[in-house]
Parts: sequence; structure tokens; C-alpha cells
Amino acid sequence: MQTNTELVLALWEEARTRFSNQLDELNPEDLRKKLGTSPNSVGFLIRHIADVELLFAKNVFGDSSLSVTAKTVIAKKDTGEWTDLDTIKSYALSAFETLRSILRQQTDADWETSIRTQEFGAKTKAEALGRITSHTAYHAGQLAIAVKYGRIPE
Repeated sequence: MQTNTELVLALWEEARTRFSNQLDELNPEDLRKKLGTSPNSVGFLIRHIADVELLFAKNVFGDSSLSVTAKTVIAKKDTGEWTDLDTIKSYALSAFETLRSILRQQTDADWETSIRTQEFGAKTKAEALGRITSHTAYHAGQLAIAVKYGRIPE
């Protein structure tokens, strides 16, 4: 029988494949693509997903050893700097591994623990995991559309 932590971890990992499976198909030019007048490039979206995962690892799930500089959250816009494919894929993988590591450390009782953040108020850790899961999936959808239909701005 699996623990609650094992179950929710499996759910999160599966949902995240909607994002991670896209990374292997990208080429360097894709990172600069934008959809129509959208302000965010593919590179920005990837960096943003990883930034927020790291923030959740630290601020929600308690990885106090983590230092996060969430550039996309700080800038609140695409600054055009996320154009190195190897670097951005490595950053996204590191964010995944970091969040997965702290999630594995949660006890079954932890999932019912309430946490409070400025961004979304009070939530249980289980609800917060739902939030990061849907955040990643939401932006993964944007990413897929931008890669398929987007253009590199001139």
C-alpha cells in the first residue's frame, strides 16, 4: 500500500509530463517564439515554470536550504534573456528534482498542514500541490501553442 506522499507525488510527476515532455522536442530557435502579441516567449515560460516550482519548494514545502532568485517573478515580464536551450533545460530539470526531493520528505500528516503565503493565502499543503500542478499545466499549454504557432519577433 502506498503512502499519501507516494500517491500525490505520482500524480504530480505524471501531470508535469505535460511540460517536461515538450522540452526534449525544442530547438534553440523555439525559445524566442511568441504567440501573436503575447508578451511572453517560450524561453520565458520555461524559466517561469521552473522559478515557481523552486519558490514552492522553499516557501510552501519547507526547503530552507534553498536560495531562489525567481527572475521571471521579479521582472514580471519577458526580458528576452532566456535563449540558451541547454541552460534553460538544465534549470527546469533542477527545479523538478528540487521540488520532487522536498515533496518526498513530506509525511502523510504534512499534506493536511495549513500554510500561508502572500500570493494565495492559507492552503493545506495538498491544496498547494494542486496549485503548483495546475500552474505548470496551464503554462505548459501556453508553451505548446507558442511552439506550434508562434513566431520569432522581428
